[in-house]
Amino acid sequence: MKVKNMTLTAFAACLLLACQTPKPAAESAETTTTSVQAAPPLSETDRKIEDMLSKMTLEEKVGQMAQITLDVVGKGENRFSSFEPFELDMAELRKALVDYKIGSILNTANNRARTPEQWYAVISQIQDMAINQTRMKIPVIYGVDQIHGATYTAGGTMFPQQIGQAASRNRELVRRGAEITAYETRASSIPWNFSPVLDLGPDPRFSRQFETFGEDPYLITELGLEMIKGYEGEHNDIGHHEHVASCMKHFLGYQVPTSGKDRTPTYISEEALREYHLPPFKAAIEAGSQTIMINSGIINGVPVHSNPDILTKLLKEELGFKGLVVTDWGDIEYLHTRDKVAPTMKDAIAMAINAGVDMSMIAYQYEPFCEGLVELVKEGRVKQERIDDAVRRILRVKHNLNLFEKPTTNPKDYPKFGSKEFEEAAYQMAAESITLLKNENNVLPLRKNMKVFVTGPNANSMRTLNGAWTYSWQGEKVEEFAGRYNTIVEALQNEVGKANVTFVPGVSYKMDGFYYEEYADKMEQAVAAAKKADVIILALGENTSTETPGNINDIYISEIQTELAKKMAQTGKPVILVLNEGRPRVISKFEQQMQGIVQIYQPGNFGGDALADVLFGDVNPSGKLPYNYPRYPNALVPYIHKPSAEQRKAEGVYNYEADYNPQYEFGHGLSYTTFKYESLTLKESIKIGEPIEVSIKVTNTGKREGKESVHLYTSDLYASGITPDVKRLRRFEKINLKPQESKTLTFTLTADDLSYTNRDGKKVTEAGEFEVRIGDLVKKFTLLDPDARVSN
Repeated sequence: MKVKNMTLTAFAACLLLACQTPKPAAESAETTTTSVQAAPPLSETDRKIEDMLSKMTLEEKVGQMAQITLDVVGKGENRFSSFEPFELDMAELRKALVDYKIGSILNTANNRARTPEQWYAVISQIQDMAINQTRMKIPVIYGVDQIHGATYTAGGTMFPQQIGQAASRNRELVRRGAEITAYETRASSIPWNFSPVLDLGPDPRFSRQFETFGEDPYLITELGLEMIKGYEGEHNDIGHHEHVASCMKHFLGYQVPTSGKDRTPTYISEEALREYHLPPFKAAIEAGSQTIMINSGIINGVPVHSNPDILTKLLKEELGFKGLVVTDWGDIEYLHTRDKVAPTMKDAIAMAINAGVDMSMIAYQYEPFCEGLVELVKEGRVKQERIDDAVRRILRVKHNLNLFEKPTTNPKDYPKFGSKEFEEAAYQMAAESITLLKNENNVLPLRKNMKVFVTGPNANSMRTLNGAWTYSWQGEKVEEFAGRYNTIVEALQNEVGKANVTFVPGVSYKMDGFYYEEYADKMEQAVAAAKKADVIILALGENTSTETPGNINDIYISEIQTELAKKMAQTGKPVILVLNEGRPRVISKFEQQMQGIVQIYQPGNFGGDALADVLFGDVNPSGKLPYNYPRYPNALVPYIHKPSAEQRKAEGVYNYEADYNPQYEFGHGLSYTTFKYESLTLKESIKIGEPIEVSIKVTNTGKREGKESVHLYTSDLYASGITPDVKRLRRFEKINLKPQESKTLTFTLTADDLSYTNRDGKKVTEAGEFEVRIGDLVKKFTLLDPDARVSN
C-alpha cells in the first residue's frame, strides 16, 4: 500500500474545486451570503503598508524594487580605490534616492571591510536622505554578506566557513555563531544579512562548496534552522536591535551545475529537486526566514530568474513564502546579455518580475531597470498587482526590521563587539570543526618536546585560514586586517616554543595573482630542514576564491604541492598533512605516505590556535566530514547514491567494478579516544503513522574525554518506481563522554522520514522492509500498512 502526502498545490486545487461546487437551486441568497467567511482583519503593520501603497506613485514603487551597490553613490576618486577613505557623493546619492526612489543598497565600499563607526556614518547619511528628503520617507534596507561572522566589518568576529560549522555537528555552536554575527552586523548599522547558504553542496568541483553545510539535506536543514534562529531570534523578531533579517540562498539547485563551474547550466529532475534540494528551504520558510535570494544558474534550459514555476508556483504558492525575493548580483541583466532568453533589457525585466522577483540586485546601472519597469507597467506587460505584491513584501520586511522607527543602530550600543566572549565562541567552533581523517599508529597527538618542522603554502597565511568573503570578496585583503591573530606557524610556536618550531614555505601562493598561481619557495631548503626534525607538519590546500573566479579545471591538489608532499615523505620523518581548503582537493597520489591527516577546512581567525591545540592533544578532535572526500577526479559519487554505484565485479565478457571509492566517506572523523556502540533497539514491526523509536548505547572506551557525533541512517531496501538511495542520514546528536562513561540516546522517526519523492514530484511512504544503521550496528524493521494486523 502507498500513502501519499498531498502537496500544498494539490490541496489548494481540491479546496478550489470544493468552493466551485454548484449550490442547490433552492438555497436562498441570504444563506449564500451568510456562508461566506469574512477576511481576517489586517494587522496594524499591514494597515500601514496598505495605506502607504495607496499613496505611492508607480515610480516610487519601482524604486523600492531596486537595489544598488554602495560604490554607485561613492565619490568618483574613491569609488573603486582600495586605499582612499570612502565618502558618499551626495549628488549621486540624491539622484539614486530622491530622483529614482531607490529602496535598497548593498555591499561594502571599494571591496573593503569598514569599522562599525564608518558603517554608522555612511548608513546614517543614506537614511537621513531617504527619510528626510523623499516624499514617502521610506528608509533604505541595507544588506551585506556577513556569511561566517561579521565578514565586512573590521574588528568583527570570524567563525569557520559554513562547511566547517557543518563538520562540528554542533547545533548550539552554530546558533551562537549566528547570534554573534547578528549582533556585530547590527553594530555596523546593517539589518539584512545574505546568509545562510542552504544549497545542497555535493560537488567538490564547485567554487562555493565551502559556503554550504555539505552534501546532506537533513544536515543542511538542521544547521540552517539554527543559523536562521541565531540571526532572527527564536520568534523571528528581527526588529530587535540585536537581530537581523536572514536571507536563504540560493533558491534552488544552485551548486550542482553539470560542468561543476559557477553559474553554468544543469539538468535536475523534479524528483531530485524536491528530494534533495528543496527540504532545507521548505523548513526555513516554515521557520519564518524573511528573505530569499535566487539561483543565478539555469535549470533544464530555463534561467531560474525567469522561471515562474519555481519562483511563483513553487516558492510563493505551494510553499507559501510571504517574504522578499531578491535576485543575485546583476542576474536580471544576464537574462539579456548572458542567457539570451530576453532580446532586450526591458524584456529581461518583464520576465523576471512576472516570474516572481520582488527586488533586483542591479548593482550599478539602475536607470534602465527603473525606467524600463515603469514603462512595462504602463504598457500592460507587467501588472500593477505584481508591482504592489513586490512592494508590499519589501515594506513588510522594512517594518519588521523596525527601520521606520530606528533606521540605524549606533555601535556605542554594542559593547560586546569583538569581545573575548565572542572570540571564545569562534575558537570553540574552530576546535570542534577540525576533523581527524587519519592517525596511523596513533602518531597524534604529538609530544610537546618534539622538534617540529612546518612547511607548505598554507602554513603561514591568515588569508587561507579564513577563506573568501573575509574583509573582501575573494579574501585577498585578510592579511591587512587579521595581523593580530595567529597563523598555523605562529600558533605552533606559541604552543611549544619558537625554539622547537622551524618553518620554510617550500611552496607559496602568488598573492597578487590568480588564486591558483603557486611557485616553489625554498623547496630544497625545506627538504634539508625537514630531515632535522622529529615530525613534519605539512600545510597544503588552496588559496582563497569564490564564485566564478574560483572555477577549477582539475581537483587534484596542485602538482607543485604534490611534489612537496612526496619530498617530505621521502625524508623518512612522520608527516602530518594539514588540509586547509574550501573544497576537497584530491590527495590520492601521496595520501598513503602521510602518517596523519587533519582537515581544518577554512576555520577563521582562531583556526591556527585550534589546530595547534588538536595536534598536541589539548583538544580532542570531534569533527565529522560533511561530504565524501573523493579519491579520484572521475569518481565524484556523493554518499547519497544508488545501489548501482556500489556494484561488485561482474563475471563474463564485461568485467568491471563500480567506482564508489571515496578517500574518506561522509561522517568520517577520528578521535583520540574510542567509542563503542551497542544495544541498538527498535520494534521489528511498526505501522505507518506510528512513531519509530530507536535507542542506542554509546560508551567511551578510551582513556580521554571526548565528543562523538552519533549518526542515525536509514535504508529503504526496496521501493516502487525509483531505485532507493543506499542510505540517508535521518538524525544526529553530538554528545560528550568522559572515559568509561555511557549514554543511551533515543531518536524518534516518523513515516515521513522514510518517504521518497516519486517521478511525479509527490512524497510517497511505502510499507516494506527498512534498515536502521548507527555506527557499525544495523537492524531491520518492517513498516506496515496502517490497517495491517500485528501479531504479538
